[in-house]
Amino acid sequence: MDTALNSLVTTLLQQQGIAYDIVEIPLSEDKKPVRSLEELLTATGLDPRCVVRSVVFRGESGQFVLLAVAGGGRADWALLRKHLDERKLRMAEYDEVPQATGYVVGAVPPVALPASMRVLVDQSVHGFETLVIGSGVLGYALALKGSELLTLLAPAEQGNFVKE
Repeated sequence: MDTALNSLVTTLLQQQGIAYDIVEIPLSEDKKPVRSLEELLTATGLDPRCVVRSVVFRGESGQFVLLAVAGGGRADWALLRKHLDERKLRMAEYDEVPQATGYVVGAVPPVALPASMRVLVDQSVHGFETLVIGSGVLGYALALKGSELLTLLAPAEQGNFVKE
């Protein structure tokens, strides 16, 4: 466990006694994470599909919802709308993500979120020995045991939310 990175996510993991490794993600010149995180993970021996993306949506009701999805799966809009009982659903705008989650785009984790954030966990997150999540700090991700992340995500709504 490395304590050199401080965020709400690392604090939560430390409080729960969950070990993690910090994955540094080089930033491009415009201070955005490189788009080759999968290449970076492959070089370190991790399955590139083990990245849990935290995708934020906003329903017509105004409620924000975070979908945790691993691999390259794309959200199934019809399934999401039906599950959320929302007639219309859209991706959250870039500037809405920090307001809704407390984190900037590229660093959003599926845990350590505001209590008002509804979290959906896609089945794609299951079955990985190691999962990589946002650290809450741009330029860094966290690798931890999949089973331990799933324990933290147990209270979230579980289901199939991506296109097959």
